[in-house]
Amino acid sequence: MSNYETSQTSDLKELINKLRDTQTLSKNEWIRLIDGRTPELADYLFENAREVRITHYGHNVYVRGLIEFTNYCRNDCYYCGIRKSNLNAHRYRLTKEEILDCCRIGYELGFRTFVLQGGEDGWFTVPRLADIVSDIHKNWPDCAITLSVGEMEHDAYQTLFDAGADRYLLRHETYDEAHYRMLHPASLSALHRQNCLWDLKSIGYQIGTGFMVGAPFQTTENLADDMLFLKELNPHMVGIGPFIPHHDTQFAEEPAGTLELTLYLLGLIRLMLPKVLLPATTALGTISPTGREQGILAGANVVMPNLSPTEVRKDYLLYDNKICTGDESAQCKNCLAQRMESVGYHVVVDRGDSLNK
Repeated sequence: MSNYETSQTSDLKELINKLRDTQTLSKNEWIRLIDGRTPELADYLFENAREVRITHYGHNVYVRGLIEFTNYCRNDCYYCGIRKSNLNAHRYRLTKEEILDCCRIGYELGFRTFVLQGGEDGWFTVPRLADIVSDIHKNWPDCAITLSVGEMEHDAYQTLFDAGADRYLLRHETYDEAHYRMLHPASLSALHRQNCLWDLKSIGYQIGTGFMVGAPFQTTENLADDMLFLKELNPHMVGIGPFIPHHDTQFAEEPAGTLELTLYLLGLIRLMLPKVLLPATTALGTISPTGREQGILAGANVVMPNLSPTEVRKDYLLYDNKICTGDESAQCKNCLAQRMESVGYHVVVDRGDSLNK
């Protein structure tokens, strides 16, 4: 290694130290730290990220029971396999009874958080969703209920919160408006999505947001803006995963995001938001057989096994080659538990509330 390279690595390690100690970097520092990454630097980052994660959460890994209850969607996001104009998607909706059955099975398996995720499906009106949330809350009062059903107005979010929802996941996808427009139709805007997150936070939800890594047209400057937005919003959860193309979208031929950059950004987020809940996502496991384990070792502390009925899992296809489309819920959870143990971490029966306030 040349003296210049040694000096640059040393400078970037100092930036990692600064992030660890102050939780803050400037935009230019973010760009330098992302563009200058090397395997040696990543190892140094992950060591620090693990220390911070263990300080706040020990070796616990929290599981969320994911229930993908509808793949109808009114939106036409250019990268998404369930976009409304994809006529090849095999559509389904779970009934209220099927959703409650998923929760019952999940509870018996030790899940204490249920994540109801779906497209923006007009059939599931706010009253219908509120009724489902209320029944889950009544039946399993010791469980957290997380919703991930897209953009709504303040009053709708309030109604669902009052019905018993605790958390809400809404990835901002990309902070930059121009980049957002490259990925979405004109009816959607980055600002409206961000305002939804501020609404959710003001109501009292534990909020989760995040972005795709390696999305088409994404620049390092975009990623720096994403990190600055995360810092400003200070969410309770951050979900990031690699962009993976879907064959029925206009980005079918675009390259996928990389495991390497996703893991690096996970480590950086852990240092910036030490108490945040940070999933090792299904997309990570899709691009690498050990992706989720590597995510945990980079600073993540949440995994989300699928509780949806096995016959519909293959239809909730946001991207190609999604894993865990066939396992039974119990198999899926037990397999994940063994995988976490293999890298020195333990799946726990716990709501796993965020320590980030």
